[in-house]
Amino acid sequence: MIPNVVHSSLQQKTQNPMASFAIPFKIIFFLVVVQLRSSHVFSSSSINLTEAEALLKWKASLDNNTQTMLSTLWVGSSNCNWVGITCDKVGSITNLSLAGYGLRLKGTLHNLNFLSFPSLVSLNLQNNSLYGSIPSHIGNLSKLVFLDLSYNNFFYGPIPPTFNNLTYLQHLQLGHNHLTGPLPKNICIGRSLAYFGAMNNNLIGQIPSSLRDCKSLYGVRLEGNHLTGNISKIFGIYPNLSFIALSDNRFYGELSPKWSQCHNLQSLQIANNNITGKIPLELGSATQLQELNLSSNHLIGEIPKELGALTKLSRLSLSGNQLSGKIPFGIGLLSNLRQLNLASNKLSGSIPDQLGNCSRLRNLNLSRNNLRERIPFSISYINGLQSLDLSHNSLTGGIPRQLGELHSLKILDLSHNLLKGSIPKAFRDLHGLTIVNVSFNRLAFHEVSFDAIKNNKGLSSNATELRPHFVPSRANYGLKKGTKDFILVVFPNIGGLLLLLIMVATFRRFCMKTPTKNFESTEEENGDILTVLGFDGRILHDDIIEATENFSSNYCIGSGGYGTVYKATLRTGQMVAVKKFHQYVDNILNNSKAFEREIAALLEIKHRNIVQMYGFCKHRKHSFLVFEFVEKGSLKMVLSNNEQAEELDWKKRLNVVKGLANALSYMHHDCSQPIIHRDISSNNVLLDSDYEAHVSDFGTAKLLRPDSSNWTSLAGTSGYMAPELAYTMRADEKCDVYSFGVLTLEVLLGRHPGDLLSSTSASMSNDKQVLLQNEIDQRLPPPKNQVAKDIVPTIMIAVSCLNSNPQLRPTMKQVAQVLSCKSHPLPSPFSTIACHG
Repeated sequence: MIPNVVHSSLQQKTQNPMASFAIPFKIIFFLVVVQLRSSHVFSSSSINLTEAEALLKWKASLDNNTQTMLSTLWVGSSNCNWVGITCDKVGSITNLSLAGYGLRLKGTLHNLNFLSFPSLVSLNLQNNSLYGSIPSHIGNLSKLVFLDLSYNNFFYGPIPPTFNNLTYLQHLQLGHNHLTGPLPKNICIGRSLAYFGAMNNNLIGQIPSSLRDCKSLYGVRLEGNHLTGNISKIFGIYPNLSFIALSDNRFYGELSPKWSQCHNLQSLQIANNNITGKIPLELGSATQLQELNLSSNHLIGEIPKELGALTKLSRLSLSGNQLSGKIPFGIGLLSNLRQLNLASNKLSGSIPDQLGNCSRLRNLNLSRNNLRERIPFSISYINGLQSLDLSHNSLTGGIPRQLGELHSLKILDLSHNLLKGSIPKAFRDLHGLTIVNVSFNRLAFHEVSFDAIKNNKGLSSNATELRPHFVPSRANYGLKKGTKDFILVVFPNIGGLLLLLIMVATFRRFCMKTPTKNFESTEEENGDILTVLGFDGRILHDDIIEATENFSSNYCIGSGGYGTVYKATLRTGQMVAVKKFHQYVDNILNNSKAFEREIAALLEIKHRNIVQMYGFCKHRKHSFLVFEFVEKGSLKMVLSNNEQAEELDWKKRLNVVKGLANALSYMHHDCSQPIIHRDISSNNVLLDSDYEAHVSDFGTAKLLRPDSSNWTSLAGTSGYMAPELAYTMRADEKCDVYSFGVLTLEVLLGRHPGDLLSSTSASMSNDKQVLLQNEIDQRLPPPKNQVAKDIVPTIMIAVSCLNSNPQLRPTMKQVAQVLSCKSHPLPSPFSTIACHG
C-alpha cells in the first residue's frame, strides 16, 4: 500500500538512490489497516464479552505494575482494539501477542481461562516475567497454530501432557525457562509441527516416538537440557529438516548414518553429549550442511576424508574428542569454511598444506594434539584469518615469516611446541594483534624489537634465556587510569623467573586489592573480569553496588531477555545505566556468549546514534555492563504514554527514523567487519533529552561473515523479526532492514502494526482507498509544510523494507540516502493524499 501521490513524485526523482531497486507496490499495508479496522467496527455491536471478561480477570491476577501497564494498553469498549489483540470478522480473538515487556509483564497464566478463546490461532508471550507452571488448560486451544512462551520464568513443572491436544500446532517455542519432566508423548500427533524449541530448560527423559516420526519438522532446538537416549535410535529421517540442535544433553550411542538422508539438513549440532564410535562416512553425502558441531563427545577413529565433499560447510567443530590419524587433505576443499576447530584430540602427522586453500577461514584451532613437523607457510594465504591456535603440539622449525602477511590476525598462540629461531621481523606490521603467546618454545627475539611487540597485550620475554613467558592479559584488567597496559619483563636466569612469578602474584594482588563484601574471593578462583574505560574499575564496581543498593528493584528502569537495566548515580554525580544479566541466565553458557558478544559489538562501534558503553564486569555472582544514561528511556515507553507521544512531534519522529537509519547504515557498511543487530525494536531504541535516537541492547548482535551462510540461533523480538529469520535461521543485514521497516511504521502510526504485516493482498480489494492523514498517529495534529512532504517518502521506504523477498529490500545505506534527500513538493495537500493497493 503506497500513497497514490508517490507515482508522480517518483518520476521527478531521477537521481534518487531508490531508483536502483524496485518498490514492492503489492504490499498493501494501509489498506490492511483499514480492512481490519472496518471489521472491528462491524463487530463492535456484538463484542465477545466472554473473551473480554477472561482477559480482564487475568489482568486482575497479575502484578500491580503489570495491571497498571495493561490498563494503558487495553483501552476502549472493544477488546478487538486493545494492543496485542487481533480479531476475526465476527469479533472473536485470533491472536494474543504481548511479547517483549520484560519485568513489566509479571504473573502466572493460571487465571487466564483458555476455554474462552475458541478461535485463538496464535499466542505469543515471549520475553516476559511470567512464572509458575504452564497450565494444563492451555490444551483447550484446539485451533492453536503458533505458541511462544520462551524467555520467561516458568522457575518448575513439566510441559503439560494436554499439549498432545494441539493437533494444528506448527510452531512451538518454550525455550529459556525452567521446565522439568519429559517431553509430551504425542507432541507431533497432528503431523503438522514444523518448529519445536525447548532449549535451556531442565527437561529429562527420551525423545518421544511421535517426534521421531514427525516428518513435517523443519527446525528442532533441544540443547541445554538433560535429555537422554540412544542417539542412533531416537531420531528418524526428516525430509524437511533444516537445522537441529541437541548439544549439552546426555545422549549416548553412535551417530547414525541416516542423518545424511535428511537432504535439506544445513545445521547439525550434537556437542557435549556422550556420543561414542566413529564419525559416519555417510555424512559426506549431506551436501547441504553448513554447520557441523560434534565437539566434546567421545568420538574415535579418523576424520572421514568424505567430509571434504561438504563444500557449503562454514563451521566444523570436532574438538574435545579422541579422534586420531592425520588431518585429511580433503579439508582443504572446504572453500566456504569460516571456523575449523579440531582441538583436544589425538591427531598426528603434519598440518596439511591444503589448509591454505580455505581462504575464508577466520578461526583455526588445532591445539592440544600430537601434530609434528613445520608450520606450513601456506597458512599465510588465509588473508582474513583472525585467530590462529596451534599450541600444545610438537611442531618444529621456525615461525614462517609469511605469517607476517596475516594482517587481520588478532590472536596468535604458538605456545608449548618445539619451535626455534626468531620471531620474524614481519610481525612488526601486524598492528591488529591483541594477544600473542609464544611461550614454552626455543625462540629468540633478535629480529624483533620491543617497539614491534609492545602492543601485544600480556606478552613478556626473556631475551637472555631465549624463552618467553606469557603473562595472561586478564592481569591487566582493573588497572587505574594512566597505568600502562603492557608489561615487558627480562630476567637472565631461573632465579629471575622465580622473581617474575612473585612479581606477577604481587601485581595481581595490588590490582585486585581486598575483595569487598559484595565481590567475593579472588580473580584466580572466580575468573572475574572487571574493566571500565576511563575509570578505576574496582572503585566504579563498588560505587555501582552502593548506588543501586545491591541492584534493588527501586532502581530498575527496564528489563529484557538477558538482563535488567538499573539507573545509578555515581559519587561523581555522573548518571549511568547498568545492565545486569539475569541470575538464572548466569548459570547457562548462552549468557556468557551474549555477554561477550555485546562487549565485542560495542567496543567495535562508535556512533552518535548508538549507545556508548563505558565498561563491564564479569563475575560468577553477577555480570553487568555500564552504559551512558539515555534520559527519555525506550521509544516504546514514549509511544505508549500519551503525554510523551504528543511531545514527540512529527519533526522529532522523522529525526528518530533518520538517526536509526544512520546507525544501522554505519553498522552494516562502515565497520571493519559488518555487524547486524538482530533485535531492532521500539524497546531497544532509546531517546535522549532532545529525542535523539540511540540504538541499544547488543546481546543478540552478530559479526557478519561476508559470503557465508551466517547460521545463527533464533533471536529477536516477535513482531519485528524478518519472516525468513524465524524459520531458516540464516541471518544477514536484510533482517535488520525488515525490522527497521516495522519500527518506522510504528513511529508514524504511533502503535505497532502487528499482524497487519502478515496479511496478503489476495484477500484485499484493490479499489479501496483511505486518507493517509487518518492512518498516522491521531494524537498529533496533521503534519504541515516540509514535514508533510517528508512523511510520504518515509512511508514508502518503510514499506519497501518489508518485502517478503530479502533480496528486494533496500540496503540501509540506500535507506539513509533516501531519507537525507530533500523531498519534492506534494502535488496536492497532504490532507487529500489517499492510499490504495
